[in-house]
Formats: sequence, C-alpha cells, structure tokens
Amino acid sequence: MDRELAPEIVRRSRTKTYSFVLVGLLAAALAIFLFRNVLKTSVEAARIRTATAEIGPVENSLNATGEVIPAYEQIVTSPIRASIRRVLLTPGTQVRPGQAILDLDKSLTIIDYEKMQDQLALKRNSIEQLRMKLNKNLFDAEADDQIKSLNINRLQAELEDTRRLLKVGGRTQEDVTRAENNLRIAQLEKKKLENDLAYNRQSMSASLKETTLQAQIEEKNLKELDHKLNQANIIADRPGVLTWVNENIGSAVNEGEMLVKLADLGSFRVEGSCSDVYADQVKTGLPVIVKVNEINLRGTITQVKPSVKNGVVQFVVQLDDNRHASLRPNMKVELFVVTNHTAKAVRVANGPAFKGKKRQFVYVLKDKGVAERREVETGLSNFDYVEIKSGIQAGEKVIITDLSEYEHVQEITIDNRPE
Repeated sequence: MDRELAPEIVRRSRTKTYSFVLVGLLAAALAIFLFRNVLKTSVEAARIRTATAEIGPVENSLNATGEVIPAYEQIVTSPIRASIRRVLLTPGTQVRPGQAILDLDKSLTIIDYEKMQDQLALKRNSIEQLRMKLNKNLFDAEADDQIKSLNINRLQAELEDTRRLLKVGGRTQEDVTRAENNLRIAQLEKKKLENDLAYNRQSMSASLKETTLQAQIEEKNLKELDHKLNQANIIADRPGVLTWVNENIGSAVNEGEMLVKLADLGSFRVEGSCSDVYADQVKTGLPVIVKVNEINLRGTITQVKPSVKNGVVQFVVQLDDNRHASLRPNMKVELFVVTNHTAKAVRVANGPAFKGKKRQFVYVLKDKGVAERREVETGLSNFDYVEIKSGIQAGEKVIITDLSEYEHVQEITIDNRPE
C-alpha cells in the first residue's frame, strides 16, 4: 500500500517548483526588457522637426514653374516705309503719354502723299469737266426736242391746210398722204429724241457717280496715308517702361516692322509651364498658388496653350492681386496648380517624412519623450499640408523629419540633453 508523504517533503517539493517557475518568469521578463532595450534607439531633439495634426482644408496640387511678365505689353510697329533717324529713348526708360521715342525719316512717304494729293486734284477737275460736258449734251438734247416739237406743230398745220384744200380741189389725196407721213415721221423722231434725253439724264447721273466714287476712294487713301504719317511720330500713348527699342540708326524699316515694346509695370500675369505628364489635369479655370519670395499669391488659369513643345505644357495665370509689390518682370516663380480640394480633413504640415505613398510609417510623439511608429494612410497633399485619412488624430504631434534610417524600430527616444 502507498503511504502519504510527510508534510515537510510536500512543502519542499512545492517550494522547489514555485522557485523554478519564478526564476523562469524573471528570466523571460529580463529577456523581453533586454530585447526592447536593444531595439530602442534615441535621436537628438535638435535633429527633428515636428508638426501638430489639425483640422482644416487641404488642396491637392501639382508642381509647375512660371515667369512673371507684364499683364500688358504694347508693340509699336512702323506704319510706313522709313528709316530710323534718331533714337530718343533707350530700353528701361519710363515714359509718359505723348513722349517721343523714335524719330523716323518720312521723306519718301511725304512725296507719295503729295503725289496722291495731286492725283486727287486731277480727279476732282475731271469730275468738273465731265459735269460740264454732260450738262452741254443734256442742254443740246433738250433744245433738239423743243425744235422737234415746233416742227411737229408746223407739220400738223400743213396737214390741216392740205385737207381743206383737198375739199375745194386745190390738193390731191397724194398731197394729204404725204403730209400725214411727214407728221408721223416727225412724231417718231420726237419720241426717239425724248428717249435719248431720258437716257442722257440717267447716263449723266451714273457717270458722275462712278467718277465721284473713284475720287472718294483716292481721298480715303490720302486720309489713310495721312493717318500713317501721323502714326510715324513714334510717341507713347500711355505710361509704361520701354522693354525693347530698335536702336539701329539709319536702318530701313518696312511697314509693319516692330520698332518698340512698351510694358505697363503696374500689373502682371504669369506664364506657367509643366510636364506634359499632367496635360490632362491642367485645365482652364483651375486655381493656382504662386510662390513669390515666400509669399503665396492666388490666381486662375485663363488659357492653356493647345500645343505641347518639347514635352512641356504652357498656360497663362491671371493673378487675383496682379499689382503686388513683390512682382517683378521676368521673375521666375514656383506654381502649384490646385487639382482637388478637401474642406475639412486631418492635416499635417508637409515634410521629408512623407514620401508620396498612400500608406507609410511615421513617428508620433508620446509622453516622456518617446516617439511611436505608426502606419498612416495619406490623401491629398501640397507643398504645405498632407491629408491624413487614418492613423493620426487631431492634436497629436508628428515628426516630419525623414527618419527612414530607424524604420526597423518601433519606438525611439527623443534626447533633449544639450550637446
């Protein structure tokens, strides 16, 4: 038969078992503690930048470059064939309305103008001669018609006399017939004269109208040349700054050739360009942020150039504040074309920690100077903010410095000790 062990033996056995379990637990805790200490890494606080997550709007944008140019630039061309006699103002000069810029030699055009004046005078004289000739022809036709009327009256009287004499035997029937034929012929001739008279009146009006129209055309040509001569006085018609002047004194210039560029530096616009990869996203009406010397100006795309040159899409931005003091002509600026917008989102200031991936790891500061690695989902982004769809709550502090060298570490310690 089995016998019960003594109570002292049972106690010693239990104490021994408990001791082994306790030692095992302590060893496991020590291993975990040591393992966690091995994985823990510290980083100096001076090396990192942090940003606090907040609720606010986020705009998605694509990067582009731009150049500031005057909103208005007038190109003055030569209205006539001439040569440059003197250059009165040079590029960079501010001009006032009415101030002369170039002096052109207009002598050849003045000779043409005087020749056209003589031709117009000859045309007007020919009109007067034609009017006098037509008036004479009309007067002659009217006189012939009156003479023919008198002749008809005479022939009618002769016919009546012949008929009376026929009754008393003083004339024959042949004489009556002859008198009737003479009267009929005279009446037909009068009708012909009346028709010629009506034609002459209409022909006179048409001839005078044609000649007068020719004179009016020459007069208009003369006025046009006179206007061009006045325009050949190259003067500024508005305030601005000369950006280019043809300074080749003595050179001949043809009609329509550029002489001067005058810019209004009171207002500006931006000519932007970006890669044709974004060609389907750049559209008229999209808002644009223009970064000028750390200042953000707003604008709108008003025109997208239809052609792509050298893999670049070009567009024009109209600025909301096109008279801002920071704007300068030919200044290179950064552009951010806003393609999407979220009015209310959890956002964090953009920084090197965000690589443009939809899901990635970042470090979030906890209490006691410890940063915890978290996986976050990002949304819209621009040069200022990144939208956080999940993984971070508003109010938490996020390290936006690139800490990819510690990506294997779950937690890092922020060392605030001075160097």
